[in-house]
Amino acid sequence: MSETDLPRPPALSGVCWRSCRFGALTVFELQHIYAARQQVFAVEQRCIYLDVDGHDEAACHVAAWSDAQRMPLAYARLLDPGEKYVEPSMGRVLTTAAARGTGLGRELVRRVLSASAEAWPQHGIRISAQAHLERFYRDVGFRRVGEPYDEDGIAHVEMFRPPLHGAQAGP
Repeated sequence: MSETDLPRPPALSGVCWRSCRFGALTVFELQHIYAARQQVFAVEQRCIYLDVDGHDEAACHVAAWSDAQRMPLAYARLLDPGEKYVEPSMGRVLTTAAARGTGLGRELVRRVLSASAEAWPQHGIRISAQAHLERFYRDVGFRRVGEPYDEDGIAHVEMFRPPLHGAQAGP
């Protein structure tokens, strides 16, 4: 299954997609991305950890913004190969409460997978997924490559999605 084969959500009025490197984010976009990440991970999931971890600078940031661009509705970062894992990696994946159930999360993942395949076609992509989302990620081509582990009080699993064209398939 290719990234373009993933089902697309119905049109959601007022959504603007933006994908860019860290240096191209405006200070307002960065502020709203950090606010969304805090809302979802720290407040809703009650995780106490340092969200600003030094990896944002080596990432492409993908977000669906509302018309007003006050808060991203869905967001993820795509880290360069070698930044966290040997392969590129997707992380900080979120859908805000206002956008849950709209299909934006699946569209977000499709866009990140497409960006990764375009930038690094010979690499797969690795993630550290919350264990309760394993099926969601499996449905888009990831497979678990280890046992569940605790990260910030939430069960996680490492998952890998091989490259579409076969080279450098991970474990």
